[in-house]
Amino acid sequence: MSACLQDIADFGLRSIGMGEFRLPTGEMTLCRQVVLIGSGMIWNIYFGVLALAIGFWLATGLAVAKASRNPRVRRPAEAFVFVFRGSPLFIQFFVAYQAFVLLPREGVELFGATLPTAWLTRAWAGALIVLILNTAAYSAEIFHGALRNVPKGDLEAADAYGMSGWSRFRRIVWPTTLRLAWPAYTNEAIFLFHATTLVFFSSFPAFRQQGDALYYASYIVDKTFNPFVAYPIAAGYFILLTLCLIGIFGVVNRRLNRHLPGAATRLKYRPNLIR
Repeated sequence: MSACLQDIADFGLRSIGMGEFRLPTGEMTLCRQVVLIGSGMIWNIYFGVLALAIGFWLATGLAVAKASRNPRVRRPAEAFVFVFRGSPLFIQFFVAYQAFVLLPREGVELFGATLPTAWLTRAWAGALIVLILNTAAYSAEIFHGALRNVPKGDLEAADAYGMSGWSRFRRIVWPTTLRLAWPAYTNEAIFLFHATTLVFFSSFPAFRQQGDALYYASYIVDKTFNPFVAYPIAAGYFILLTLCLIGIFGVVNRRLNRHLPGAATRLKYRPNLIR
């Protein structure tokens, strides 16, 4: 027990630079494996939370742009969604890394100021940008579909109350869009957190061997030559994370549907087997 507590103290926050500097070279006990992979989950949660938060608002703008009647607004949004939905996320990581590497190391001059570019080749920034753009494209398509299915009766009621423009969008259109899109958006959020494991396979390097859950799981497998312990541990962490996401998004779903009679229905998770 004392050895396990020592492992928690040494490696519990190693992925963010706190605790033992070197990777463990001794015996890989079950506790040590659980602690190391759990430490790497911090980065997976970091990628997922920030990509989901920023991508949500970017997807909102893209969905509204796709619904615009102005082709100058609609076509760029359609092109963005088509490119990022039409290409594999894995390839997007490689293309983005190669593009970031080509940028001048000393920075880019913009309006008389020098913008640093070296940080774009780090996983914490470059991989995050790719995840944001990817989830924004998928989420925009979900929101756009819901936006087109807002009941005409709701829009007519808004017109009857004298609502127009921003007021109608904020109070009628967007809440209804979220209510219709939320179950599908929940699936997208879950997939996004699972997709953070692809950062390990991308070209973006881990800083000072401080990687994500799959980075530590792979290291453990290389040390123990046994993939049937480390990888199931990583899978267990993601299953727990999925359950937390279903719970959180279920609370939001009930909040969005609170005004409907008999709307306190449970949110069902239908995994995407192929994407």
